[in-house]
Amino acid sequence: MAEVPEWMQGLESEDFEFIRHFLLSSGSLKEMAAIYGVTYPTIRLRLDRLIQKIRLNEERAGDPFAALVRQMTLDGRLNMDAADTLLKEYRRPKGGGGSS
Repeated sequence: MAEVPEWMQGLESEDFEFIRHFLLSSGSLKEMAAIYGVTYPTIRLRLDRLIQKIRLNEERAGDPFAALVRQMTLDGRLNMDAADTLLKEYRRPKGGGGSS
């Protein structure tokens, strides 16, 4: 069997089941809501969280600080606006020529 892609590492079995249902329903969030017996916004939120998880898994190897910020956001310890601000500042080029 081939090596597990980086984006899949850290996903749980329920995440894979969600992805399977998503594919089998051709990406229809309305159909997904019916499958899970929840509202469309609930499915949308779950999909958004899964997307964040996948992005986090991809970033982990390349940028540990960004991965930590995203993990704290997923855990509810940091809100999305604060996370975005931290990441923007972290990634902002550091200029060496300031005025004294």
